[in-house]
Amino acid sequence: MRHPTIGLTLAGLAIVLLAGCMDGLRLVRIDSSAKRPSNVAVYFTVDTSDGRPVPGLASDKFAIYEDGSKVSEFESKQTILNPKVAAAHDTLLLIDMSGSVVESKKVDDVVAAATQFTQRVEKFQKVGVYAFDGSPELYPIVPFTESESAATGGVTRLKAFKPKDPSTNLNGAVVEALKVLKRTLDQETKPLRFGTLVVFTDGTDRAARVSKHDLDSALGAPEYAPFDIFAIGVGAEMNDSHLEDIGRTGTIKEADQANMGRAFDQIGARIEGMSARYYLLSYCTPSRAGEHEVRIEAHGDRDLKGSLTYKFVADGFGPTCDPNTPPSFDLAHPAAAPPAELKVEAKPVVHKPAAPKATVTVTAPAAPAAAPPPAPAATATETFTP
Repeated sequence: MRHPTIGLTLAGLAIVLLAGCMDGLRLVRIDSSAKRPSNVAVYFTVDTSDGRPVPGLASDKFAIYEDGSKVSEFESKQTILNPKVAAAHDTLLLIDMSGSVVESKKVDDVVAAATQFTQRVEKFQKVGVYAFDGSPELYPIVPFTESESAATGGVTRLKAFKPKDPSTNLNGAVVEALKVLKRTLDQETKPLRFGTLVVFTDGTDRAARVSKHDLDSALGAPEYAPFDIFAIGVGAEMNDSHLEDIGRTGTIKEADQANMGRAFDQIGARIEGMSARYYLLSYCTPSRAGEHEVRIEAHGDRDLKGSLTYKFVADGFGPTCDPNTPPSFDLAHPAAAPPAELKVEAKPVVHKPAAPKATVTVTAPAAPAAAPPPAPAATATETFTP
């Protein structure tokens, strides 16, 4: 798994990143801004030390220190801004509508599962829905839009979809989807931009329009490196597939079609948790000149805490600061370190002493959202790889 480090030089802001993890919480700065009259804003993530996203912390759960002294909440007027004012999070849902899906009467199940997914993810991100068959091009079902319910309302259009080519151009569809997602993010006006691709298929590539080598080259291209990519595979072909090569952030394989909804929901929960772990903390600094070291300390449940530290320059700062003013970050397409990988694969039961019915082995945690329904006795091996 990649863990890129971000190095920035912002106008008027010298950054020293000391992402901290103490007593259970890990804070990682994505970007920060210090602007006149005296506005300071920090965009960061909060996770537990073992990788679980920490959502829902209010502004009073954060303490701000400048040069070792606590800044008064009343003086700083610290607040948590909606991250959407500074960051774009876009998810492209790519759905296999080849002949094997349409002719086997799976479309209603696909629509129901995709609807459940979009309802969950659209609360936090813009979602575009695209379909593919054996053709070289993608089919836009619901293009990206600012409407928070557009994808959910438009997924039902899949019921009328008729493949032009019944084959499965999985490799080519993934390559094209990466291009679409990048173009969409390039058109965003917000300075911070994050992309997620979710691929659903019931089989492997059959069209051979794009080789495995060319697919791997695209997945490894620098321009797509910051993207999170999840893969969902449902059907008998999944046992022999290498879908995890596509789903580098998380992969779920289910041999039983009845588990399709659960698979989509697991990925939706993962993206929801990843989205809610972002915070945009804004405050008015009392500093009026010189360089200052800031420490942001977070306090979570069960006395968990953590911090991050950086520096900014306050030359020319003064009064009349409004902390609700959206910050102006200078960096586009930051590459935040993604959370631990998720691998879930449906297989015949392998009996392990601690497993209830279906075998579940967990080596690293998933999202903090409500746990999905327990697996039926006929399936599953679930592994989280840090």
